[in-house]
Amino acid sequence: MVIIRLARGGAKKRPFFNMVVADSRHKRDGRFIERVGFYNPRATGGEEALRIEIERIKYWQSQGAQLTSTVTRLIKQSGVPKEAVANS
Repeated sequence: MVIIRLARGGAKKRPFFNMVVADSRHKRDGRFIERVGFYNPRATGGEEALRIEIERIKYWQSQGAQLTSTVTRLIKQSGVPKEAVANS
C-alpha cells in the first residue's frame, strides 16, 4: 500500500521531517517515491515551519494513497479547506 507519511531527518535533538509518499513496507526513513512537503517543528523567527504541496497529495490520494494521522493533523493545521483534501 502507498502511504503519505513523515520521514525524519536533521541532527540529534534538532528534528526535521520530510513529508513523503512511500510504500508502507519500506523503513520510515528509507526509500520513498516522492517528497511532497516538509515539517520543521523547531522553526523559529522567520523560518518556514510547514510546506505542503496539496496538488500532489490530492493526486496520490486519487491513486489510492493513505494519509497517516500525523500528516492529516498537519494538513488541517496548515489551514487547507476540508474539501481540498479527501480523508482529512
